[in-house]
Amino acid sequence: MTPETVDVRERHLPLYRRYQEAPEEAKITDRAIAPAGVDVDPFHGIIEPGSQDYGVRWEFGIHRAVGGFHDAPNPGDILCAALAACLDSTTRIIADRLGVTLEHLEVDVTADVDVRGTLVVEEDIPVGFQSMECNVDIRAEDGTDPELVETVIEAAEYSCVNLQTLRSGVPVETSIEMEPGGD
Repeated sequence: MTPETVDVRERHLPLYRRYQEAPEEAKITDRAIAPAGVDVDPFHGIIEPGSQDYGVRWEFGIHRAVGGFHDAPNPGDILCAALAACLDSTTRIIADRLGVTLEHLEVDVTADVDVRGTLVVEEDIPVGFQSMECNVDIRAEDGTDPELVETVIEAAEYSCVNLQTLRSGVPVETSIEMEPGGD
C-alpha cells in the first residue's frame, strides 16, 4: 500500500462519529504472549505480538550485561521499538491530517538502564530504565511552514499512546496461575 492510497481523514471520520455515539467501542486491548520458554535456555525465548493471531513470532534474547548472549533483540530493544513505531505512525497520521507532506521521518529511541539494579548488585539502584530518549528526524516538503511542522510534532507527542504511557506510568497487575510440581 502506498501513501497515496490511504486517506487518513476517510478512515478517521467514521471512527470519530462512532466513538461519540458509543464511547465504549473506543476501548481496545492490545496483547503479546510469550507462549513457551521452558524449551530453551533462560536467555532466549519467543513472543507472539498481537491482540489477534497474525502468525508473527519474534525471537528474543537477553542482553550480555545480564548474562545473555546478546544475539537477538532483547526486551529493552522491543520496548524501544514499540515506542519508535507508535511515535512514527502517530507523526505520519497527524501530518496527513494536517496536509503536511513529509519527505523524511526517522524515529530513533534509546533507553538507558543500570543493570546493577536488576542483578541486585546494589539495592539502591532502581530496577528499570532510568531514561529514554526519542530523536525525531523530520523533514517536510519545501515551502512547508515550520510552525505547522512543529504543530505536527507537538500533536504526535500528545497523541502517541506509548509515549504518554511511559511518561505518566500505568498500573500493572500480575496474576499467577501455579500448579504444584509433582513426582
